[in-house]
Amino acid sequence: MTAPSPPSLEQLSGLVERVTFLNADSGFCVLRLKVRGERDLVTLVGRAPSVKPGEYASASGGWVTDREHGRQFKAVFVKMAPPNTLSGIERYLGTGMVKGIGPVYASRPASAFGTGVFDVIEQTPERLREIDGDGEKRARKITSGWADQKVTREIMVFLHAHGVSTSRAVRIFKTYGHEVIEVVRENPYQLADGIRGIGFLCTDKIAPAPTARDGCQGQARRTPVVEAEGEAVAFRCAVRRLALGNAIDP
Repeated sequence: MTAPSPPSLEQLSGLVERVTFLNADSGFCVLRLKVRGERDLVTLVGRAPSVKPGEYASASGGWVTDREHGRQFKAVFVKMAPPNTLSGIERYLGTGMVKGIGPVYASRPASAFGTGVFDVIEQTPERLREIDGDGEKRARKITSGWADQKVTREIMVFLHAHGVSTSRAVRIFKTYGHEVIEVVRENPYQLADGIRGIGFLCTDKIAPAPTARDGCQGQARRTPVVEAEGEAVAFRCAVRRLALGNAIDP
């Protein structure tokens, strides 16, 4: 009997008008989005490492009706991106999301460079000194703050691409910070030992499959927590050996 296929996820995207709630530790958030085709603001419930009004949210999940709060979109994956409209950019910069830019200063880079302000910050940061009264110290601070935000977004994209849900991705990011990609590439199985709720099945999605050349050597780097599931690991390894026609070196 064929197992039923999992339901497909619905998509939702829109401008973050308001952050109703955000838990800085867990990343749990309740957002109000301005969505094309919707007359009223839409409530999005999910997780994100950080979020500010003015950002653009793209989410995958499904619609639910909460007994107390009504219709809302419950997200499994949430991806945040900088805004692409002048008003959205000014509002985003005014939240302090990028170090060196506050609510008073936000309108100046937005007015000077328009919707290309983020390209200027990233590619030609020396142009920030063209803004009246902007010194080299502030320019360096802005460039550094933008780089931090970019790394955070790249980490979330990296984990999402490996099938990690946003809730787990936030936990991983909060634990390892900007070292996540390096940790995952070096030994993803240590995530199962270092983070509660991250098990073998999750880390196995991230880990590269062994090849005929390296065999199952990756199993030796697994942590004690993962070794507790040794029978499952051994079975998977055996299946891989058979699939490769016993071509794996001992």
